[in-house]
Amino acid sequence: MRRLQGGARPAEPGLSRRGLFGAACAGCVAVQQGFGVTLAQAQAPAAGGAAANWFPSRWGPNDEIGAANLLTPQKVQEATRLVRDGKTYRLGIVVDRGTPAFPPRNFAVTVFMPGQEGGQSFGRNGMNYVDDMVTGWLGVGTQIDSLAHLGINNVFYNGNRVQDFVRTTGVTKLGIEKIPPFVTRGVLVDLAKFRNKPRLDGGELVTAEELRQAMTQQNVRVTPGDVIVLHTGWLSVLGENAQLFGTQEPGIDGPGAEYLASLQPLAVGADTWGVEAVPFKDPDVLWQGHQVLLARNGIYILETLDTRQLVADGVTEFMFVLGQPLYRGAVQAIINPVAIR
Repeated sequence: MRRLQGGARPAEPGLSRRGLFGAACAGCVAVQQGFGVTLAQAQAPAAGGAAANWFPSRWGPNDEIGAANLLTPQKVQEATRLVRDGKTYRLGIVVDRGTPAFPPRNFAVTVFMPGQEGGQSFGRNGMNYVDDMVTGWLGVGTQIDSLAHLGINNVFYNGNRVQDFVRTTGVTKLGIEKIPPFVTRGVLVDLAKFRNKPRLDGGELVTAEELRQAMTQQNVRVTPGDVIVLHTGWLSVLGENAQLFGTQEPGIDGPGAEYLASLQPLAVGADTWGVEAVPFKDPDVLWQGHQVLLARNGIYILETLDTRQLVADGVTEFMFVLGQPLYRGAVQAIINPVAIR
């Protein structure tokens, strides 16, 4: 299996285009058929979603940044005090044409040398330049889900309805450009260690009570505005079995997301492509954890985080830094967060 190249850190595993299509197609089948979901079921609200009084948000009816309101100067200062060794950890994976993604997403970089065909240069000094063009989707590889990404019955964070803010040219509210820089405290919960194995299995569910137990055992304390990172070991599957990686994953569910939301984090992330356990325990309830975090609580989701070096070094608390691309009207973005300790 070919591996992607990436600096001094161990190279992330890559995939051939054939592997990508296999993972994507299998993932599409799993989502659309394997879970036995009809269109009506897919549009049904999460348990309590329609009846719950989840908007306007605690920050007012016009708020667009949700839990990012917890990012205060005091929170930044708290995070800086965690830096003792000055060691940095890249939490993003390398992305290329072979990176598996939730179907029908894909990503490609095409390189050009405009006007320089046949070895032509410009000027007496022989100037050349290379440009690149990106084609594809922003929800590939390590990514952030904005509050415009997922809703309940066409209602999104803070009561924003699809017909009022979703346009093909970009969302007019809750866009990725509204999110302030993340400089805060990060905490890691090692769920693989909690289960006493190198990695969790595809579809393996970690319940709300087990999340609480894992945090207690590992002495992980969450304070408002933190980024909670879950390590399952699933990223190691990426270089071993593309189809398996893209069609299954361990993780949490709706009640687990509710427990994490009760801790008031800024964001919840994991070393999996969707944070939640797939296949879903109840095939009639899809991405309920996303609904709980994004729509109902304004908590961001970070996917496909590379947590391996943090775990190898025994790091459970760190400074978390992210400056996402400012693509106006986008609902996701490919990111490379940094942990510092």
